Amino acid sequence: MRSGRAVVVLLVLVALLGGTSTAMAQPPSPAPPPNPSDGELQRSRDAVSQQAVAVGRLTTQLADLDSRAEELNMQLAGRREIANRALVDMQNAQDAAVAATRKAEAARVETNAASAAIDAAHRQFDDFIAVQYQQALGDGPLGLLNAATSPDDLLDRAQLTNVIAQQQKQALDGLERARVDKANADSRARAAQEEARARADQAQRAKTAADDAMAQAESAAQAQAAQLAAVQAQRAGVQNQLDAAQAADAGLRGQRARFQEWQREQQAAEAARERAEQQAAASRVASAAGSPRAAAGSSSVQRVIDRAMSQLGVQYAWGGGTGSGPSLGIRDGGVADEFGDYRKIGFDCSGLMIYAFAGAGISLPHYSGYQYTSGQQVPVAQRRPGDMLFYSDGGTIVHVTLYIGNGQMIEAPYSGSHVRVTAVRTNGLMPYATRML
Repeated sequence: MRSGRAVVVLLVLVALLGGTSTAMAQPPSPAPPPNPSDGELQRSRDAVSQQAVAVGRLTTQLADLDSRAEELNMQLAGRREIANRALVDMQNAQDAAVAATRKAEAARVETNAASAAIDAAHRQFDDFIAVQYQQALGDGPLGLLNAATSPDDLLDRAQLTNVIAQQQKQALDGLERARVDKANADSRARAAQEEARARADQAQRAKTAADDAMAQAESAAQAQAAQLAAVQAQRAGVQNQLDAAQAADAGLRGQRARFQEWQREQQAAEAARERAEQQAAASRVASAAGSPRAAAGSSSVQRVIDRAMSQLGVQYAWGGGTGSGPSLGIRDGGVADEFGDYRKIGFDCSGLMIYAFAGAGISLPHYSGYQYTSGQQVPVAQRRPGDMLFYSDGGTIVHVTLYIGNGQMIEAPYSGSHVRVTAVRTNGLMPYATRML
């Protein structure tokens, strides 16, 4: 019984030291160093028996704290992604308001031109009337007819009278057309002005929404930062207790040293594999740079995956990422600023998708919620490489990743992290994937 409890203690320590695992597909790892024999464990039993229960409890607590820290970081990244949506909406509304204002200005120019035409028509008609009334009766139309000296002269004078009447009618018609044109121009100007006011109101509402979203993101960032600080402080305290328990037994310290050496070798091998994956993908991206982009098909899917994989290890930067590559992040007033995202060149989750799909000639908005509706939605169980997977928080989409096959995805997860390959998570996973190719 005493030997069995010692085995439990050693297994707990091995679990702690092996707590960091890779999500990338790998060949089976070499076996860890062998556990001490029952005799060896019995000889160290006196030194560790009092610590066995504490080691198990602290190891479980460390695992819970690590999981909570990951969850907090993902929630914070989701808040900033919601703010991205508000910024996109605000920019669209502001652009529409500017266009409507220009339309109203053009309508005012048209109204002014119509007013000038009315003034000109008035002057022409007034001049015609003045000339007619300034003439003596004998010089006017009736005078022309009365002064006829022969039937032929009378006919000529009648034709002249018709010309004068036609000129009068043309002057009146021109005045009426000018009035109609001005009325139409006034109507268009009013409509354009009303549209401009509506668009301006819409832009203001969008700005208010963006400001509110940013304020919420900043508030959430501050709250999450406080929680993370508490978690890290608690974790440090727990680690110190665990270290003290481990240091009590020289045999376990030796076992730990051997295990850590094995773990470093595994991490180095994984880092080498990741570099090889990144370099191979970058090489394929460079080779495909001069070739035409296919609209669909396996080659386009591979191009998208390669572009994403070529960015493995690039740092996270909230607001970063364009079709050309990583870009400077933006401020959020919280954890992203503490990590200096606004000074970093990198990607956030939706920015990484923008860069990846630009390789296939596909333009995406910089917000995961809009990316979710950008293509064909398929049940997540039917996902295939090149599909985007989405995660929600309370029904709102807050994160996007790229599925690359074999139960794995590539993502830019949260501030302080980097572009990585990891196993597909099921917590918060939306029921549909989005297929662009």
